[in-house]
Amino acid sequence: MPEQNSTARELLRLPVLVAAFGYLVDMYDLFLFSVVRVPSLQSLGLQDDALLHQGALLLNMQMAGLLIGGIIWGVLGDKKGRLSVLFGSILIYSLANIANGFVQSVPQYAAMRFIAGIGLAGELGAGVTLVTEVLPRRIRGYGTTLVATLGVVGAIMAYFMADLFQWRISYFIGGGLGLLLLVLRMRVLESGIFQKTKLMQVKRGNFLWLFSNRKRLLRYLQCIAIGLPIWFVVGILITFSPEFGRAMELNAPVVAGKAVMLSFAGQVLGDIASGLLSQFVQSRKKIILLFILLSLLMVGVYLLLPYRDVRTFYIICAFLGFTNGYWALFVTVAAELFGTNLRATVATTVPNFVRGAVIPLTMLFLYLKPYWGVLHSAGIVGLLTIAVALLALRGLDETFAKDMDYLE
Repeated sequence: MPEQNSTARELLRLPVLVAAFGYLVDMYDLFLFSVVRVPSLQSLGLQDDALLHQGALLLNMQMAGLLIGGIIWGVLGDKKGRLSVLFGSILIYSLANIANGFVQSVPQYAAMRFIAGIGLAGELGAGVTLVTEVLPRRIRGYGTTLVATLGVVGAIMAYFMADLFQWRISYFIGGGLGLLLLVLRMRVLESGIFQKTKLMQVKRGNFLWLFSNRKRLLRYLQCIAIGLPIWFVVGILITFSPEFGRAMELNAPVVAGKAVMLSFAGQVLGDIASGLLSQFVQSRKKIILLFILLSLLMVGVYLLLPYRDVRTFYIICAFLGFTNGYWALFVTVAAELFGTNLRATVATTVPNFVRGAVIPLTMLFLYLKPYWGVLHSAGIVGLLTIAVALLALRGLDETFAKDMDYLE
């Protein structure tokens, strides 16, 4: 009992809670667009195929912002500290979120999604880096699971806010929540491991250093690759679920917001399950492998099973979300595989490069669509991402018991 109380006290420390609630607001904004894509674009005068193609443009602008922001915040996190990222990123995406509620045209919308993407890029990596450095190794998996789980709750919250309020108001709510959280962060202290490294004469936050050594670069690319199936599911199968529903000739139209909400409800359970399982078997790799294989199974069910009932479709979306529940483990592995002087750079850029990979994946999907159709094109892209992820995972080291106080 005393050990359980000690674990609970460690997990409920302010840095962990601030990182967790920050990711909640981050995911709220990130997936609010998926929920309000159709009604927001319709209110701007778009219809039919324009909803898919202009929606893809806006998604790609958001992801481009995440790519660029990931590099900026990652480097700042190692040079200036984890807290500098937690303050700067939340301020930018909160203001951008509010600005999204005022857009009157697609170009304005695209610009605001790009700026929001830059702000959103810093939250998860800096939060996970801080949590892995302030918690003991025996429970840091629980800490990062808590962060990821609350983040996914933010995605579910986006559905309910968009259902209760008009889409512009939903953006205002996200911006307001971010500004409130900014005040709470004033009380958080910097990571002790980073403070120790800061006093040493060592290069920190050099992004190009990742490319100066072949083994380091390979390790970095492998970290990115194991997360690709997650964002194939989120960025294509779930975001464009209404289009998939029409291609499947379901008995009722698919509501994108409901598909997003159910998939992320599933991901909450998946993140909890994967985190607890990894602690139980004391392995990150084995559980990530399990969830990638489960993802392969559910992608096949989603695209190939001959069903016509929209309720069955929604249930499958929830199971797809569950198999996506290794997001916390994936980011934790990235943080654990690199030293303190590059940890924030890696932990921030890796998930954002995975998110940004939606751009080429979406482009490939749209390129194949006229030749193979919606369902088979998605299947080809999905098989590609899963094959790459399995190959990358095979070459990575186990990190469960790794000491975090080391340098590259």
